[in-house]
Amino acid sequence: MTIYSPNMLKTYQTCPRLYYLKYIEKFNPPTYAKPFEKGKKIHALANYYLQGVNISRIETALTKEERETWQTLLNNPFFQKEYLNSEYQLSCKIGKYWIGGRIDAIVHDNENYYILDYKTGSIPQKPEKDLQTIVYMLCLDKHLESKYETLSFVYINLKQKNNYVIKLDQSLKKEYENSIIEICNSIETDTLFKQNLTKCNNCPNIDKC
Repeated sequence: MTIYSPNMLKTYQTCPRLYYLKYIEKFNPPTYAKPFEKGKKIHALANYYLQGVNISRIETALTKEERETWQTLLNNPFFQKEYLNSEYQLSCKIGKYWIGGRIDAIVHDNENYYILDYKTGSIPQKPEKDLQTIVYMLCLDKHLESKYETLSFVYINLKQKNNYVIKLDQSLKKEYENSIIEICNSIETDTLFKQNLTKCNNCPNIDKC
């Protein structure tokens, strides 16, 4: 059984050929970790903190820039809400397809639930339409069995020190479900997995196509 993650769906939307290489042929292109080291540290630290682990020794190993970013997250009002879970793997079935992923954190106040996603870089250009938003919102909605007052996705932009909040309603939920079914149908019926020629020149995997 395939569980489609946001990255899988985004890859297919960007270039079906790259999707084929990564997720069908299992070709793993090289990645460069340095740009992501800061984000990984902040995510790990946030997870420990929310779980009640003593992080004082870990904090001393942070660089000045990392400490400032960490303090920004600590001061964020959404991060201060009541903890429910973090680094939480969720999946659900939409139509005949399974989708899922790992959520940075889920917090709440009474019956208002919030999916938190920390960004040390930038948030998506169209957050409401982003597949991470769509997959995580649908999964948590199913997990909570729609028993909540509100359900929101919060992109915490640690660089710009602001939040972008998306609230789920029935109209948006239906739109999200249709989007998932449409793209999954496309993947299931695609037999050619053609290159996206408008983006090929900037793709580090072009020599593999």
